[in-house]
Amino acid sequence: QVQLVESGGGLVQDGGSLRLSCAASGRTFSVYRMGWFRQAPGKEREFVATVSRSGGMTSYIDSVKGRFTISRDNAKNMVYLQMNSLKPEDTAVYYCAAALVSYGSHDRSRYDYWGQGTQVTVSS
Repeated sequence: QVQLVESGGGLVQDGGSLRLSCAASGRTFSVYRMGWFRQAPGKEREFVATVSRSGGMTSYIDSVKGRFTISRDNAKNMVYLQMNSLKPEDTAVYYCAAALVSYGSHDRSRYDYWGQGTQVTVSS
């Protein structure tokens, strides 16, 4: 089992940057594929980015490609989401999630553990 705690959210202006962090408990962090999801008011929770167990493979939703970067540090049990060139439509609660399976990386039902979320607000 793993517990996830997100941090780094806040209020930023259009075009600004934020770095989200996710701290994971437990000694088996490296067996989990990790992902970031987000949920805007009145909308479904959507996939944003995922990183493989080793950190060697990543995938992103089209709307954040070239602006967001996901990474992990297995020695520190941490996952990060660097967000640049933020837009008002990026405003949402961002969630860190962990999955044991390697397939269906964009499908939130494949993720076993979730953090409580951190609010990101981008003002225009």
